[in-house]
Parts: sequence; structure tokens; C-alpha cells
Amino acid sequence: MPQPVIAVVGPTAAGKSALSLRLAQSLGGEVVNADSMQLYRGMDIGTAKLPVGQRDCVPHHLLDIWEVTKAANVSEYQRLAQQAIDGIHSRGKIPVIVGGSGLYVRAVIDNLDFPGTEPRLRERLEGELAEIGAAALHARLARLDPAAAEAILPGNGRRIVRALEVLELSGRPFSATLPGYQSGYDAVQIGVHVPRALLDERIAGRVRRMWQAGFVAEVRGLAAAGLLDGEWSQEQAAAETVRATRRFARRQESWFRRDPRVVWLAAGEDLSCADLAGRALDTIGSCGLPRATERETTS
Repeated sequence: MPQPVIAVVGPTAAGKSALSLRLAQSLGGEVVNADSMQLYRGMDIGTAKLPVGQRDCVPHHLLDIWEVTKAANVSEYQRLAQQAIDGIHSRGKIPVIVGGSGLYVRAVIDNLDFPGTEPRLRERLEGELAEIGAAALHARLARLDPAAAEAILPGNGRRIVRALEVLELSGRPFSATLPGYQSGYDAVQIGVHVPRALLDERIAGRVRRMWQAGFVAEVRGLAAAGLLDGEWSQEQAAAETVRATRRFARRQESWFRRDPRVVWLAAGEDLSCADLAGRALDTIGSCGLPRATERETTS
């Protein structure tokens, strides 16, 4: 029989981390990160990574595993995530996958088979990235594979290069390499939906808190590692961060909305995280997974 897996998905700032924590506590589970940026050490404030002291003793996997200079590799992530899930199942626990990186969630749940890489082609595309920039390559990707371009931020040079590499290697759009929706686990996906106006407010508030928490210093550290270029005033950077994050949130929701298996739960101002978790647990129970009562995860 397929093993159970819970996934909490949706746009940034929707409250996925808090919900996943409550579900893990209620189900006796462990959390598996599926946010591609939270895989990196040193990218904490900007990715809203849950601090260790706020994880309430719930084990979290696949956070801070890569150096920031490492190119993201979804096939490597897939292998590591499935190893983590196997380990959680062996301990009699339930994996709770959480994140807004749609491709990474599908890589785990659906066991996708990703095309390989070709060093010379990758080198050429990375050279173009350095020469003409991510925006120009994203425009090319939008012409060749609109669905992939919709799912990738225009500034995410690494993912743009990978999508173009797959297109040239396979002769097919990157989005066409994704098969139909068929999970290898007994999976329940909970989508957290927040009304757009409220989500926009939450994003703006998150950006303000990022600045207060020392985001500027974190970015300076990334710039020293050669990851960033260009200069904005702090006011310009904050405003652009809000705009870019709002655009990103819409892309995330669009991606997850295409998956008919996601059960969407509304999360408005008048609904506490505890209430949302109760509805999520009811959904999990109605899908045939054990309806757990509250219990200590460390028992």
C-alpha cells in the first residue's frame, strides 16, 4: 500500500509554515521543506525560514543543506526528499511536505523523471546569462515555453537556464516533460488560499518585518558571495521586493491551481491557524488518512 504523505502548498505569506507545524504536531509528523530557496544556508530572513526556536521540537528536513553558490538541482532535491520521507515512514511518522516551489513538490509526490544535463550546453547558456541577463533569457523562454516561463521568476537565472537546457536537450518544452498528475504516495495536498487583497497586505507586512530583522545585512552577505548585482536605495529595494513577491505569489497560486488534487482551504482574517488546522485535519481524515487527535510528537 502507498505510504501517507501530507503536502501544504500555496503562495508565499499564506501561512503554510504555521499550518504545517500544527499538522505535524497533531499527526505525529515531521516536516520536509519544499521551498527551493530555503535549501540554502544564509538565506534566512528573505525566505521567511522558520527559526529553530519556533519549530516547537518538530523535526524539519532539507533546510540549510546547500551553499548559496550551488546551482539548484531539482533531481538532487528529489533524491534527498524521498530519502527523508523514507526515514520518516520508517519511524512510524507522517511526512508533512511544505513549500511554495511547485516543481519541487511535484518532484517528490509524483516521482518525476528529469532529463539529464549537458556540460557544454549548460556552459553556453550560463555564458549568455552572464552576458545578456536573466530578463532576456526569460523573454526567450516565454516565446519557446510560455507555461515554464509563467512558473519561473524573470530574475531566477538558474531555473531559466535549466528550462532552456531541457528544451534544447529534449526538443520539447520543459513543461511538456511533466507527466500527468499521479502520485506515488497516498498523498493529500492542502492548498492555503488567502484573498488577494489580504495576501498583498501580508506580503507588504512581511517585507517590513524582513527589513526590521536585518534583511539588508543578509543581502550584503549574498552580494559579497557574488550572487547579486546593481544598486537600489533601501526604499526602492523594499518597494520592488513587495511588487516582485506579489507577482511571485500569483505565479505560485496559478501553478498549484492546475493540480486537480489540491484541496483548497480559505484562510481569512477571521480564521485562526488552529481553526484552519482543524479543517485541514478533517480534510485529511475524509481522504482516508488517519484522523489523529492532538498528541505529543516526542512520545
